[in-house]
Amino acid sequence: MSTVRICIVGDEGVGKSSILTSLVKDTFITSSLQPTLPPITLPPTLGTPENVTTTIVDTSSLPQSRDALRKEVRKCNVILLVYSDHYSYERVALYWMPYFRSLGVNVPVVLCASKSDLASANSSTAQIVEEEMLPVMAEFKEIDSCIRVSAREHFNINECFWLAQKAVTHPIAPIYDAKENALKPAAVEALKRVFYLSDKDQDGVLNDAELHDFQRKCFEKDISAEDLTNIKRTIQRWSPVSGELEHGVDLDSFLLLHKIFAEKGRHETIWIILRKFNYSDSLLLKDTFLHPKFDIPPFASAELSPAGYRFFVDLFILHDADNDGGLSDTELATLFAPTPGVPASWTDSNFPHCTVTNTSGFVTLQGWLAQWSMTTFEDPKTTLEYLAYLGFEALPGKTSTSALKLTKPRRRRPGKSPSRTESVDRTVLFCYLLGAPGSGKSTLLNAFLNRPFSPTYNPTIKPRTAVNSVELPGGRQIHLILSELGELEPAVLENPQKLDSCDLIAYCYDSSDPDSFAHVSSLRSKYSVLSSVPSIFIATKADQDRVVQRAEVQPDAYCESLAMSKPLHVSAQWKSIGEVFVQVAEFATMPGMGMPKIEDEDDGVQWVGLMAGVGVAVVGVAAGVVMWKKFGGLGGGYGS
Repeated sequence: MSTVRICIVGDEGVGKSSILTSLVKDTFITSSLQPTLPPITLPPTLGTPENVTTTIVDTSSLPQSRDALRKEVRKCNVILLVYSDHYSYERVALYWMPYFRSLGVNVPVVLCASKSDLASANSSTAQIVEEEMLPVMAEFKEIDSCIRVSAREHFNINECFWLAQKAVTHPIAPIYDAKENALKPAAVEALKRVFYLSDKDQDGVLNDAELHDFQRKCFEKDISAEDLTNIKRTIQRWSPVSGELEHGVDLDSFLLLHKIFAEKGRHETIWIILRKFNYSDSLLLKDTFLHPKFDIPPFASAELSPAGYRFFVDLFILHDADNDGGLSDTELATLFAPTPGVPASWTDSNFPHCTVTNTSGFVTLQGWLAQWSMTTFEDPKTTLEYLAYLGFEALPGKTSTSALKLTKPRRRRPGKSPSRTESVDRTVLFCYLLGAPGSGKSTLLNAFLNRPFSPTYNPTIKPRTAVNSVELPGGRQIHLILSELGELEPAVLENPQKLDSCDLIAYCYDSSDPDSFAHVSSLRSKYSVLSSVPSIFIATKADQDRVVQRAEVQPDAYCESLAMSKPLHVSAQWKSIGEVFVQVAEFATMPGMGMPKIEDEDDGVQWVGLMAGVGVAVVGVAAGVVMWKKFGGLGGGYGS
């Protein structure tokens, strides 16, 4: 908030105009004043809460001024309610507070007892506060604070308006419940996150070094050893069970300290801390902090930058308390404590089963980084949001977007294939697995995540995704995302945007099932757009007898007709299964390798496409007959 509007209200003759004049003139005016002074505006000054501009409006309670009073009360941010004697004090509870409520305003009220120089010498400030102010404050939660002033002696005049400013810039209501004598739940949750992010070694206490860093971050100055000792003594005095605090301040003591601040009227200290940790007046993290501007050009994508990877590596190591190389459910819960929980997209992808885990089922560092790489590729806004929740600290002058980087835009030009030597420099690549039910797509995903082979067939209904890192020849590391579409396959293939986001399509068919490849050729015929996406063909279950496919063109001939590589024959039961993922990654990084060759780059010879494949198919059938003779008809489907 850049402007605070203070409305001075009270009965006639209580000294409203004198208080305002004393503030402006810095002295008491003995001559008579006009009934209502004109509004004044005070520029931001050093010591003003949040350095705000302040407008102060004087009002009259006379009947003829009632409309103007009503308008000003509704326009203001805070009300300075003044009384000076027993009669005007009684009207605070009987008239003025009910009147404010009747107008439907919900702004803080500072209760001001004026003309303190005329008070009885036997009445101390403490006695007046206890007997007069505290009862009415307990009755009306709108009353933020109370103060005694004297315009004649210029006593507490500046402090009076400072309290009014502070009631707006540092309100107590969102933080502390006076009736319950406790911090409000939203404040507790915010302070818990502050404690978590300040506990750098995650040992459950803020040691002296961490308290020094906390002080420097929030107040931009060091804390002395004496102040540190006094803080610990205050905690011990209020809560003897807190112990000696030798090792530091734990969470309960941290919350107690801020409860003490609220009860002692030092709630501005709490607000300074919360705002340093990017909380808004509603005790929610600021939207600009959670969702900084990060535009992705068309056909480009986002990846983690080195700073982003370093942050998530450090986060993993910090929370792997038992050093077993995996984050258990308890460790994950602790890690995500300052967040709303595991991202919704992770739940949808069945985390951690969609990435690399150890034998106990706990996500490993490799799987952790792969998961965040996939999240950044699919939804960078989620990554930015969790970087904010988890306490990523950017270098001075930068934001959390420095943890991400943009890739070069990728365009597929219709009718023109990329060069066979053209490569992409992205480190996160996305591949769809397409194929008939039972063709082994799920088994490939399990093998990709180093899961043991299972002969049990479980049809895939919902889409399933797996992500892992792959090392290419030469040592280059990339993260590969494999996705099986399940029953959503038709919907995805009809969506150009979905297809444009993928780098490669892996067509899978069961080399031991004669009807498997027909599904692949049928898909490519039905959805012509698939011909514009780099592809690779994978023949699964190569450990079983290979059969002739009941298709117009056999797989090898089909690929030759497109001048593409022949199918890779793999088996999940072979130890070499990992090599297929290296080849898939290579095809994704070299898109020209997976595209039909429209024109020979050397001599300009045109490929005839599928028509050329018909002649090749004859060779394929003849080869099948030779194999049948050689193996004595053991080929299963060869005789059909």
